[in-house]
Amino acid sequence: MRRGAHLFSALQASDGHWPAEIAGPLYFLPPLVMCLYITGHLDTVFPAEYRREILRYLYCHQNEDGGWGFHIEGHSTMISTTLNYICMRILGEGPDGGRDNACARGRKWIHDRGGVTSIPSWGKTWLSIFGLFDWSGSNPMPPKFWLFPSFLPIHPGNMLCYCRMVYMPMSYLYGRRFVGPITPLVLELREELFLQPYNEINWKKVRHLCAKEDLYYPHPLIQDLMWDTLYIFTEPLLTGWPFNKLRQKALEVTMKHIHYEDENSRYITIGCVEKSLCMLACWVENPNGDYFKKHLARIPDYLWVGEDGIKMQSFGSQEWDTAFALQALLACNLTNEIGPTLKKGHEYVRESQVKDNPSSDFKSMFRHISKGSWTFADQDHGWQVSDCTAEGLKCCLLFSLMPSEIVGAKMEPGRLYDFVNILLSLQSKNGGLAAWEPEQLQNGWRCSTLVNFSQTLLLSMKYVECTAAAIQALVLFKKLYPGHRKKEIQNCITNAVRFIEDKQMPDGSWYGSWGICFTYGTWFALGGLAAAGKTNKNCLAIRRGVEFLLKSQRDDGGWGESYASCPNEKYIPLEGNRSNLVQTAWALMGLLHSRQAERDPTPLHKAAKLLINSQMEDGDFPQQEITGSFMKNCI
Repeated sequence: MRRGAHLFSALQASDGHWPAEIAGPLYFLPPLVMCLYITGHLDTVFPAEYRREILRYLYCHQNEDGGWGFHIEGHSTMISTTLNYICMRILGEGPDGGRDNACARGRKWIHDRGGVTSIPSWGKTWLSIFGLFDWSGSNPMPPKFWLFPSFLPIHPGNMLCYCRMVYMPMSYLYGRRFVGPITPLVLELREELFLQPYNEINWKKVRHLCAKEDLYYPHPLIQDLMWDTLYIFTEPLLTGWPFNKLRQKALEVTMKHIHYEDENSRYITIGCVEKSLCMLACWVENPNGDYFKKHLARIPDYLWVGEDGIKMQSFGSQEWDTAFALQALLACNLTNEIGPTLKKGHEYVRESQVKDNPSSDFKSMFRHISKGSWTFADQDHGWQVSDCTAEGLKCCLLFSLMPSEIVGAKMEPGRLYDFVNILLSLQSKNGGLAAWEPEQLQNGWRCSTLVNFSQTLLLSMKYVECTAAAIQALVLFKKLYPGHRKKEIQNCITNAVRFIEDKQMPDGSWYGSWGICFTYGTWFALGGLAAAGKTNKNCLAIRRGVEFLLKSQRDDGGWGESYASCPNEKYIPLEGNRSNLVQTAWALMGLLHSRQAERDPTPLHKAAKLLINSQMEDGDFPQQEITGSFMKNCI
């Protein structure tokens, strides 16, 4: 433990956070490269050394069949294979170039599945922008939705924030029917990616096509009918005089929302998919404007140099990783040896709290309060997250119990109260906590699947992990500040416990949305229930959760769960009965929360033995499978 704690302390950055890679999806980076190619800034942002490392990343994660997966461990998909093929060509590889004939193999994969006409919706949008698809081959994304009264269920403001922030710049670019410069490379790609001549394609017939490899969630019939109505009747009517005046107004309103989100995230935006789209929208509006220049300045926030090359992260995870790093170090009880590390980390946590709500009339811009929250990344990001806020609150409360001469000044009570305000505001009627913003009760998008790879991208969901983290933080807060909103906090905890108990699966596990998967969810759930006073004796849910963990423990004492559990929504072990050390640690903590040591410590000893024996000489542990996940099928 001491070796691990000291190594971990040495990895701390000068400002107090722990840098960490948060990457895996293979559709993040190519749109950024495409955007920079269109705007003419590719060579400036990505000089030769960068381009070599980006290509190396693509080569490292090409599958044996020639394609690229939705993420680095996934089966090949049309969207990732097409976008990464285009990326290689932009970065200078010829049609048959690349390591181990990467381009030719990728192109063969595409051709064997009928060409890129079956790329899913987001892919169709990027190909249309790049000049490799006609906009008439995409389903409508009318910006006029932004002009609807906000009380209408189908207003974009009722979408989950992530989907809303993607739809916003996409609808602007669709409304402008923007197409980048048709360069010789674009003309070559038109010949390389399709099975028939580009000018002979019947674009109207490919709108609903989606390769079976990409089709996680088919569109419901009602959605296709809605799209067909917009495509056949509404769009032709509204693009002609005099209704085209309305479209111009819609574009202006959409751009107002884009600028608002850019300013309030300091041009990081809410995530990497939105980053490339918002940056391009700003360039389309004014290629020489300050908005676009500010976007360029924040590109480095997304880049990570790893042993496999340069990649684009979803965004930073500084605050999330720092909160857990500090709690782990505090648990080591080595304060006398790592005091400076704890102090720097505490200062980072304290200073990273979001100090203000979004600017101006933020409710009219469909934003929730953020004052007092923690984001996933850093303060600039600006987007409140419930479990990040809970973990930040736990850190600040734990440090408040320690001598200030060792860990620095305590956080003022008023700022702790702001934390509590955020958590209480994000609880839904069923007791669960949403991640970013409260549940939209009148959401007209419930029957829709705008993207084929996620069923959860449209709606604000309630998460077991967020709910359990909030319970733990609020229980500790209530103990230290018993007079502040006592009744509301207790009601929140009671309802949250009921939500967690209701969400338990038949096998005793809980589905985890932000880690893989049932192991992750069960760790959080048991921690939340235990913090609320539940035990193996008075809570059936804890007994069943413990039973699930004990049944899934491997012979070597560890736990190992496949990412396939996430999309399939059932527990699937790693192939070959392998154990994963991170998942083993999660399960071990879950059993400790449930006081397994008081009943039978043998499973704990076996797990601890595996972890101890797996540690390397420098205190580190071997890198294994990715254990993070989001939106059910991304890791």
